[in-house]
Amino acid sequence: MSRRRTLRPDEQEIWHLVARTARPLHAQGYLPETSPILGPIENAPVITQRPLPKFHIGQKAQTLGPSAKIAPTFAEHLASAPLRMDAKTHAKMTRGKLSPQAKIDLHGMTMDQAHPALTSFILSAHGAALRLVLVITGKGKSREGHGPIPQSMGVLRQQVPRWLHMPPLSGVVLQVSEAHATHGGGGALYVYLRRR
Repeated sequence: MSRRRTLRPDEQEIWHLVARTARPLHAQGYLPETSPILGPIENAPVITQRPLPKFHIGQKAQTLGPSAKIAPTFAEHLASAPLRMDAKTHAKMTRGKLSPQAKIDLHGMTMDQAHPALTSFILSAHGAALRLVLVITGKGKSREGHGPIPQSMGVLRQQVPRWLHMPPLSGVVLQVSEAHATHGGGGALYVYLRRR
């Protein structure tokens, strides 16, 4: 069993300085009324707690319903991204009027396989002065079980846009948008590249 050590006078002074600035977690929290070094300490603000609503055994909890969203969907996230390219070209691209000059199909790959393949493809497409490429990620498999924790579908579908906005690809990628239905819809991305 270890012995408790008493504080030296300089340590007590530091302790009282710190204790003076602390706020209690509860109204009954400990704060000394006076400090031997600093004199009287002002009363700390009293934190009032809101009472919890009454709950009866057997009562059902209120559910948020299907309209409650934890995070924006994949399409909403891409649609809310700022427009960095020409508006007319972007409108043509999202309506499927522009044909991609090259495409890569990542669907079925693991993240370890897909990331280097995507990086190599985008950098070589930029090196070849291509402007619009198509990246097929797939929509992802639906999972069984609708538990209380929402699960996003499609690991590549979520990761590929992040990879495109990180170095070394962020320097060559101008815009990322969800592909038109003619080019794969929600399972593919248009990647518009910067000029060389």
